[in-house]
Amino acid sequence: MGALTNYAEDETIKHIFRTGSFTKPSGLHVGLFTAAPGEAGGGTEVTGGSYARVASAPSDANWAATVGGNGTTSNAGALTFPAPSANWGSVTHWGIFDAATGGNLLVYAALTTPKTINNGDAAPSFGVGALTFQIDN
Repeated sequence: MGALTNYAEDETIKHIFRTGSFTKPSGLHVGLFTAAPGEAGGGTEVTGGSYARVASAPSDANWAATVGGNGTTSNAGALTFPAPSANWGSVTHWGIFDAATGGNLLVYAALTTPKTINNGDAAPSFGVGALTFQIDN
């Protein structure tokens, strides 16, 4: 399903258990990777060929509520990337950042099935509920 990055874990600990506070991101931005990110971030995010992260602001309209304490959320609307104007390669992972470019990777997960995205392909899209994230419970 995915994992919180070290950054997100540290900020959550500071917010709940210590004196720090975590400022809720004003935007969430979904990115695609051709090499796996990890706890420390990293990985290889797609670049070029009209690629851009897709914004999906933190809101009840954009992210599903947890049900019965299952600690799970998913996208409540379709998330569609720009159509590729160059080969993006074999996309293996997705992640959510707190900025449209740069920023901090908050969560990441492997795709169920890697997808090769080439110039001229239809715009890649995740349907409603396709991006699922669960806090380990």
